[in-house]
Amino acid sequence: MNTVELMNVTKKYKNFTLNNVSFSIKKGYITGFIGENGAGKSTTIKLIMNLIKRDSGDIRIFGDDNLQHSTKIKERIGFVYDENYFYEELTIKELRRIIAPFYSKWDDHLFQQYIDMFELPMNQRIKSFSKGMKMKTSIVFALAHHPDFIIMDEPTSGLDPIFRREILDIFHDVMLDEEKTIFFSSHITTDLDRIADYITFIHKGNIIFSQEKDILLERYSIVKGDKQLLDDDTKNEFVSIRQTSVGFEALTSNTQKTKAVFGDDVLYEKPSLEDIMYFTSKGDIHV
Repeated sequence: MNTVELMNVTKKYKNFTLNNVSFSIKKGYITGFIGENGAGKSTTIKLIMNLIKRDSGDIRIFGDDNLQHSTKIKERIGFVYDENYFYEELTIKELRRIIAPFYSKWDDHLFQQYIDMFELPMNQRIKSFSKGMKMKTSIVFALAHHPDFIIMDEPTSGLDPIFRREILDIFHDVMLDEEKTIFFSSHITTDLDRIADYITFIHKGNIIFSQEKDILLERYSIVKGDKQLLDDDTKNEFVSIRQTSVGFEALTSNTQKTKAVFGDDVLYEKPSLEDIMYFTSKGDIHV
């Protein structure tokens, strides 16, 4: 079952096009959303949240069109941005009085649990908070109304490794409720290596793949070998290739097929998500 479905969604700007994007976000799982800066991650999230209007295509959330049922849908979503969008002149206590009435499932007990856990000051103006404190505040408000779908737009960007690990632990605990779904956009792929079940990869406004992470990492391989093994035909086996004076290093999206071509003449290594992103962004794509 899918929490979100995007079908042939297009959004055109002067210098960028989100091009006929289709993928789904599965209920009960964490889907990582990866891509280089400017690939279309934030545009896609804004379209899902109905913050900008699509030019064509359909987006369904909880089975409903996200334009026709926007208010009902947003009540069931927790949203954490990289940037702070709160009124920074306010305190958390003042902000709670404004935000809580918008959510029928707002839980003051859960809200206070997170406030205590993060050791956040209720009566201090948000503008005086550090980046980490602002991110904690955003997470508190995103989770305090028991959302069914949580969207994280670069939530760990610019944070120290210890705090990033704390956030990932919180998301892991949230997902113990198998009815919850998380969509986690991040360029810090090591975070997604740790917690994501599915990965959706966007590159220059196009979806390259959207599938289960473990299957994905089995399908792709880093291949290393002698440059003499490369010719016009064998080069087409790879997503992209990095050549050095002594050999080549390349990414294949079909390990079995590549093994049939090169056999034991090359070395195969399991890639990271960062490897897949790097090679895809550097060269022509053959998938």
